[in-house]
Amino acid sequence: MHKLARFLKRYRVQVILGPVFKLTEAVLELIVPIITAMIIDNGVKKGDVAYVWRMGGVLLLLGAVGLCCALVCQKMASIASQGFGTVLRNEVYRHINSLSHAEIDQLGTPSLITRITNDVNQLQYAVAMLIRLVIRAPFLAIGAIVMAMILDFQMGLIFLLATPLIALVLYLVMSRSVPFFKVMQKKLDKISLISREGLSGVRVIRAFSKQQNEEKRFNEAADDQARTAVQVGKLSALLNPLTYTIMNFAIIAIIWFGGMRVDGGSLEQGEIIALVNYMTQTLLALIVVANLVVTFTKASASAARVNEVLALQPSVSDAGNQPVQPDLTAPKIRFRQVSFSYDGSDKYALKNLSVDIQKGETVGIIGGTGSGKSTLVQLIPRFYDATKGEVLVDGIDVRAYPFQQLRKEIGMVPQEAVLFSGTIESNLRWAKQEASGEELRKALRVAQALDFVEKLPDGLRSPVNQGGKNFSGGQKQRLTIARALVGDPQILILDDSSSALDFATDAALRRAIRQETQNMTVLIVTQRASAIKQADKIIVLDDGAVVGIGNHRDLLESCEVYREICLSQLNKEEVESA
Repeated sequence: MHKLARFLKRYRVQVILGPVFKLTEAVLELIVPIITAMIIDNGVKKGDVAYVWRMGGVLLLLGAVGLCCALVCQKMASIASQGFGTVLRNEVYRHINSLSHAEIDQLGTPSLITRITNDVNQLQYAVAMLIRLVIRAPFLAIGAIVMAMILDFQMGLIFLLATPLIALVLYLVMSRSVPFFKVMQKKLDKISLISREGLSGVRVIRAFSKQQNEEKRFNEAADDQARTAVQVGKLSALLNPLTYTIMNFAIIAIIWFGGMRVDGGSLEQGEIIALVNYMTQTLLALIVVANLVVTFTKASASAARVNEVLALQPSVSDAGNQPVQPDLTAPKIRFRQVSFSYDGSDKYALKNLSVDIQKGETVGIIGGTGSGKSTLVQLIPRFYDATKGEVLVDGIDVRAYPFQQLRKEIGMVPQEAVLFSGTIESNLRWAKQEASGEELRKALRVAQALDFVEKLPDGLRSPVNQGGKNFSGGQKQRLTIARALVGDPQILILDDSSSALDFATDAALRRAIRQETQNMTVLIVTQRASAIKQADKIIVLDDGAVVGIGNHRDLLESCEVYREICLSQLNKEEVESA
């Protein structure tokens, strides 16, 4: 947890002064039994009502001051813990956004969500407890023992016997229950994963009538987590009975032996009451210490998970890269002996790929499922870096570009159409915030989305629900294509982004892109042969390797894989027509 202490720097005042005020309250709390003993021995016993009133006033004053100290400490703890949580959560979110796709794939989205919410909340709570109780509880436990021995050394020996026994019980229970808390965090990750899959895939689940299966799957994960929690609960349930049993025997001993001392005249009745109060304070303080152990164990597990995220360095970085001057005479995109492996092993998703793509060309990329089509285009904007070889844009290795300069040239439309909550207009302005209304309409027109947008009651200001759930699959795809076009990119990558469009709309989209965009290099990743028949160049992939490059007619004659794809989708007349 000490690695996260840097996020508390701006709250140093609260972290220092908060425990001071809480310590002051603890000191006042230790004085209360002494005042109570004095009231009994010097006031009640002697019938001195004025003395009782005076000392009662002192008790009220101690209570009022203690309350003020507690409230000040509480406010400081709230400011520091909430501030710490906010700063840490912002930093974790910022760091996650700096990670490349490889690191996000490694950790997994559900786990990242749990870490930025539940784990940060655990740490936030630990900071509050650090300020409020970490100094107070041990001080109160030790202070109660010391005060008891000051009152009467012989009676204080009972404390020296009872306190280690209580501490032993706490240790035995905590040492067996603490490991379960780490396990519970992992099981919480699993529940988060199943919840996310179930909610995001609800349409698929209903389409296959798998609601009961998913409910069973969720219940099993929840029950597994509950069983662990019950095991912890069973152990923790022993805590109060055992500790209170020891305390009650200690109080019996205080009253028994104290009564003898009172009869002998060496101890006063009020002092017996004070000793009982100190024993109660000792027990309660030790229980608080035990709860702090649980809290900080949970926080330690959460800190390790948060630190794992913060320690993870992006495998793709533009640190130190300065703006570059493109070579306009070079091919727009060049793959030079490129191989790529997702996990760094010898199993390559792309193998020794070399191809040049000229400025203004429309290039189709086709192949079977898992042939490496999406992997190929994701290397251009540096979502991943090539394991071997080079990817060049305008004659310069993409690894030399600053991200902003490189990605400003590229309009990327991924396989999964993703829209963000807001309006259609706010989504379209992602690439170019200052885009005019005419630029937005032009992009919608090219993407074949203008007609349905204009029919909406609010047009461009129509709301977009989370994930674009209020639009059909085809509408979302057209809106994401329009979003990419608003930035007027030099390279447009359509990664199977028209799969939900009918053939007529798809054809109109490709025709509009060719006619409306000047000198734009277009890469179309698809499994539809009809979508790339008119492309200037077609790259055919099979198991990560290029098995054919050329236009439609050339590939029909020279590439068996391409010919098989075409014949499986088109009739003979459609295949032969260019």
